[in-house]
Amino acid sequence: MPVRAYAGCAFVSDQTVSSRRFDAIVLGAGAAGLLCAAEAGKRGRRVAVLERAERAGKKILISGGGRCNFTNIHCNSENFISANPHFAKSALARFTPADFIAVVEKYRIPYHEKTLGQLFCDRSAQDITGMLESECRDAGVKIFLNARVCEVAKTTEFVVRTESEAFRAQVLVVATGGLSIPKMGATPFGYELARQFGLKIQPTRPALVPLIFGRHAQKQYCDLAGVSAEVIASADGAAFREKMLITHRGLSGPAILQVSSYWERGGPISLDLAPGREVTLAVREAKTRNASALQSAFQGILAKRFAERWVELHEPKALTNLDLAKFEQEIHTWSVIPVDTEGYEKAEVTAGGVDTDELSSKTMESRKAPGLFFIGEVVDVTGHLGGFNFQWAWASGAAAGRSL
Repeated sequence: MPVRAYAGCAFVSDQTVSSRRFDAIVLGAGAAGLLCAAEAGKRGRRVAVLERAERAGKKILISGGGRCNFTNIHCNSENFISANPHFAKSALARFTPADFIAVVEKYRIPYHEKTLGQLFCDRSAQDITGMLESECRDAGVKIFLNARVCEVAKTTEFVVRTESEAFRAQVLVVATGGLSIPKMGATPFGYELARQFGLKIQPTRPALVPLIFGRHAQKQYCDLAGVSAEVIASADGAAFREKMLITHRGLSGPAILQVSSYWERGGPISLDLAPGREVTLAVREAKTRNASALQSAFQGILAKRFAERWVELHEPKALTNLDLAKFEQEIHTWSVIPVDTEGYEKAEVTAGGVDTDELSSKTMESRKAPGLFFIGEVVDVTGHLGGFNFQWAWASGAAAGRSL
């Protein structure tokens, strides 16, 4: 059954379009799609990559503040969220951060390590897109830009029709990404295509995304927008020690983005505002106990404005040792209930996607539709912040590309 992908496509019949035949068609010239195409091309496959945007790798170019956090040297399967936490192990083991770094070094791209094993380009993310395009070019891969897919059909082979051409191949690889950052061209096409071929989809949601306070909490804290603090943010059993940032609408920063992938609407997140520190010890030992002493206790832990606000809103009525102990506990277990996330517009990735039970973990091929592969963000594998989602793109792309 054909899949109609985009409303408004000027669909034309086979009699009026030119037809191109390849061994494999890759939908999407992002991180996963380009690496997959290059790997398949190196093995003698004739590969076409169809990209609806005007250039390849648009999300790569904006990643990492334009420097592209292209992998993480500490990558392992525990850095990923999926309904099947074991699914990613095979691909990740067969294409490691060291494998991608070897390609980067082959092109003499300068890079550096930031915190927690994150690797960034010294110059620009353009170095990574240029590298991938060169790999594809050297492997004989044909990249077609501004190629709006109007229809996908399967008879004895896959037929992908754009507004002006038909592309035919025995193999179709879906690397169309998720729903995050729609202004960059994100669409639900990959999920629609999966459903059309009978594959299940795990519910999708924004991930690595800022969280929004309710009105009351916004009035209490959001005039402090721009203030940051190192915290431990926890939700649903996951905990991350990184920076938290107060925004005009709620909370962001690496710790919040990380925990957002685990947060469920209506539930709390817990924030330790003073990891490894005993804030009130000096106050308990002091002869004078007052709000000023409490604020001073936060010196070197929280920004002055945040400390003053925290004490103003949470100061106990009395300053007995018992009251101070309760105050101390609240500092380490501040419970916040966001009302929402900032949505796909601000989300770095999409959690959920094509159910991994539908795919081979070794090849990424559909179990129900031979020749149909899904790779990258469209699959229900979501990495932590810090280069892990790129590593999944490289690993899943390599798994499919080497097996086509």
